[in-house]
Amino acid sequence: MRIISTLRSVLRFKKFERDPVLRRLQSVANVSDLRTISKRRLPGGVFDYIDGAAEDELTLQRNSAAFQDVEFKPRVFRDVSSISLKSTLFGKELDFPLVMAPTGFGRIANSQGELAVARAADRAGIPYTLSTLGTRSIEEIAAVSQGRKWFQVYVWRDRELVREMLERAIAADFEAIQITVDTAITGRRERDVKHGFTLPPKIGLGTIVDGALHPGWTWDFITAEPISFANVNGQIVGDGSDPITLADYINSQFDPSLSWNDLEWFRSIWKGPIIIKGIQTVEDAKIAADMGIEGIALSNHGGRQLDGAPAPFELLESVVQSVGGDIEILCDGGVRRGSDIAKALALGANACMIGRAYLYGLGAGGERGVDFVLDHLREGLKRTMMLCGVASLSELRPELLRMRSK
Repeated sequence: MRIISTLRSVLRFKKFERDPVLRRLQSVANVSDLRTISKRRLPGGVFDYIDGAAEDELTLQRNSAAFQDVEFKPRVFRDVSSISLKSTLFGKELDFPLVMAPTGFGRIANSQGELAVARAADRAGIPYTLSTLGTRSIEEIAAVSQGRKWFQVYVWRDRELVREMLERAIAADFEAIQITVDTAITGRRERDVKHGFTLPPKIGLGTIVDGALHPGWTWDFITAEPISFANVNGQIVGDGSDPITLADYINSQFDPSLSWNDLEWFRSIWKGPIIIKGIQTVEDAKIAADMGIEGIALSNHGGRQLDGAPAPFELLESVVQSVGGDIEILCDGGVRRGSDIAKALALGANACMIGRAYLYGLGAGGERGVDFVLDHLREGLKRTMMLCGVASLSELRPELLRMRSK
């Protein structure tokens, strides 16, 4: 009887969670776990479109590894009883220093796509950036989010189409634009080549088998409205409603003649902040600052364009030394933990951006998966600051870091 009594005192059975999404998220500890769940839930071609990068994917690997090459020099006996994560970006308050980067074709991860991400960003008090190649329109995003909204611009050969989208973004109260400048031609994304991947995914024998192996995703996909590039529906450039390879689409529609001279044209239409996304050298950062551009995003497109491009975090310190204080600097690429954000801010970034991280959340748990990512990064940043003896973002300084001994 004593054994039974002892067992009763220690045995505790966890209550079964009926909600399948919450059940999946119960076992998640970090962004890597969300990636694992997404890989299991999404068809192979869809997952590799989200997860993959150009050629040997060396730049993709370096984006995250660069953060791991730096370690903290934590201080002790500091009062960290009250931690503030608030900062400002383009003169407006941020609840914490993060921006949702633009990602195309969000609805292949979950049928809510960009709507789910915009709502999560609104709740978190951070900006959401809608991609030109989003599967939800400017107007749809405005209808679900009262928060800060940015619009990412791919520059079509048809400039009147670009003008029309900018005017729609102005009418929908979008705050800033990000002009993406690293897509004169698309990078060779070899996972997509191997899968013969198209947007939207083509239905054939291979996809039928893959779909049967991923019934949750398949049901979500086939019961939702058809996917297209929602911001160019009905335009002659093609709206993605028929299967296309992204490389063919970009190479036929985007303007490879885009240059610094075109910024005057953008200024004639857009009166709010302009961010140049895709800066990868100190020299180009200087040009942007000299031209009075409000912000730059140090970005190599998540390693999806030029394999061998510099990791944004590795580039950050030299750019800050050159133009810091003259222009807002965003670090885009490889962020997976709050400690990564702390490191970037310590080197002078005004904020970080994430793309893949929230797509893993979207694929694993829909909107609640995105919420998890934002909560995880926020709490990780706060925890890192406390353990480093830092109570405010302004105290994150280069002296807090050192290169890790090899």
